Amino acid sequence: MNRNKDTKMRIGVGTFINRRTKTGKKTYDRFFIYVPTEVARDGTFPFVEGEKVEIEIKGKNLIITKAKD
Repeated sequence: MNRNKDTKMRIGVGTFINRRTKTGKKTYDRFFIYVPTEVARDGTFPFVEGEKVEIEIKGKNLIITKAKD
């Protein structure tokens, strides 16, 4: 992913989706949160592709942080 240190796009609108996957006769839910490209390429974006994250619900907020090893 190309990061741009000069980019200042820290707020954007993403999407929460469910992509159901069929394996044999069963269907499973797979949920994803899409981060806008402009936000993910911001030089201050704290994650890299494939990195594990910890997800926490606090009230009506979703908090995403780097997972501890």
